[in-house]
Amino acid sequence: MLGALRRRWESYKYRFVPWIALNLRHKRRTLRFVPEESKDKIVSDKYVLETLLTTFRALFVNDLNRQMLLLNFLPEIKSKYPELQSNQCEIAKERRDKQQRHIFNPEEVLFNTLGFSITRRHSSLISAGTGVFVSKGFIPKGTVVSMYPGTVYEKYEPIFFQSIGNPFIFRCIDGVLIDGNDKGISKAIYRSCSKRDQLGPLKTSDVFWLTSDIRNPLAVGQYVNNCSTNKAANVCYQEFDVPKCFPIEFMQYLPNANYSHEVQRPLRCVVLVSLQNIGPGEELFSNYYTIIH
Repeated sequence: MLGALRRRWESYKYRFVPWIALNLRHKRRTLRFVPEESKDKIVSDKYVLETLLTTFRALFVNDLNRQMLLLNFLPEIKSKYPELQSNQCEIAKERRDKQQRHIFNPEEVLFNTLGFSITRRHSSLISAGTGVFVSKGFIPKGTVVSMYPGTVYEKYEPIFFQSIGNPFIFRCIDGVLIDGNDKGISKAIYRSCSKRDQLGPLKTSDVFWLTSDIRNPLAVGQYVNNCSTNKAANVCYQEFDVPKCFPIEFMQYLPNANYSHEVQRPLRCVVLVSLQNIGPGEELFSNYYTIIH
């Protein structure tokens, strides 16, 4: 019985499993086909990396008080940040003043860095639940607007029980799966993997996307809703492998963790890229019905 279920699971070729398998026949006109040999990239990996580095650096500098333990553990990193050359008491005082004015929460850091901010709230689609909206600013076409968080599974690793009733499982072109569910067993597994990989004060992934205390404001991509007849897709998914040169102090903002610590390849992430200009107040919509064949 379990063997038959596993074979059926492995036969799915849809980006979101099992939600797509149950709904595919109803909206064939929204299908987006991706050939097996296609890299399915809208923008270059270099651009994705530059965007993430720019955003994460801004978040890091904005949060220097919390970063001091890490910086004391890794003193060689301090030379990379001129901001740390000031007297630490002055930094602490300035930070307290900024907090009192409530002007440096992560969403505002994102706006000051990339020119827009996004937030989760009830979707404009009936019965769609939570959605993601542009809360401030303007998103040009071809911009990295979000990240898809979650535990990263190789195609041979066990995910059957996590998948039951779970609409947040994303399938990459090569069969790698990302479980973006922030509740239940999926949440427990991600926390365990993140804690397993932590080295002293050095966090190698972000766990705050599981909570209301957001540290990386891009890590809300699992709540982007599927397009509809009246709401066309304005973002799409793009896979990105984190390079070895990625700064260790920024790993704490990566909202992905490998299920197994023995995986040799780079950490797989998925970003969402805008397909058109998106203005303030607009909701983000992707296309769930992507078939890999």
